[in-house]
Amino acid sequence: MTISIITVCYNSNTTIRGTFESVLSQSYHDIEYIVIDGVSVDGTVDIIKEYEPKFAGRMRWVSELDSGIYNAMNKGIKMASGDIIGILNSDDVYSAKDILSVVNKIMTDNNVDSCYGDILYVKNGRAFRYWKSGNHKSFKYGWMPPHPSFFVRKEIYEKYGIFRLDCGINADYELLLRFLDICKISTMWINKIFVYMNVGGKSNSSLKARFDAISNDRIAWKVNNMNPYFFTLFLKRLRKIPQFFKAKFHQFNFS
Repeated sequence: MTISIITVCYNSNTTIRGTFESVLSQSYHDIEYIVIDGVSVDGTVDIIKEYEPKFAGRMRWVSELDSGIYNAMNKGIKMASGDIIGILNSDDVYSAKDILSVVNKIMTDNNVDSCYGDILYVKNGRAFRYWKSGNHKSFKYGWMPPHPSFFVRKEIYEKYGIFRLDCGINADYELLLRFLDICKISTMWINKIFVYMNVGGKSNSSLKARFDAISNDRIAWKVNNMNPYFFTLFLKRLRKIPQFFKAKFHQFNFS
């Protein structure tokens, strides 16, 4: 099966080489790599052009204005022609060379709609937070898988829709809630770190952004005509606390 990987970027010249190299290093070669640039002005486009030949026809990219990260991701999803779609941020890297091979095997052998793994947040070159997903549980208990580790069949996007732009910075939460809890697509957890993710994402960038995130969590339930338990959104944040302690026991070498 062909796996389409989507990377959205804007002024990412200090990190995107590492992202490109981690995709190039994958042992699974039946991939399509889609890069959506938001008209960077820092030389990112020059780096994209530099790497395009290294993908030997497997990279497609555009550089044009968008209305935000999820609008850009939606563009990538619409461009994708692969059987499976994954999204890798422009400052993140795959943790090992076999990630896409593992994804292909799991989804092929088990005939599931989606799969997900774990992610390790990195800060100043050290393990900072270890998001160990665990098996699928109801979102009503504060659970969700990390979106950067989530792979899903393209037909699921075609059937159930793409990112909703009215859900703000938590559009990934709404999409996963919709796919897994409401549409009940099949999924599997792979007990393996998929992605090393640099700390500093938009949803964590300020106190205001954190309040916005809580508000957008509520919107995610509302647009799906569902109500969370009174403790759901509190548990969602409480679940993060042990992740910081788990990271302290994880040996990490970021290179």
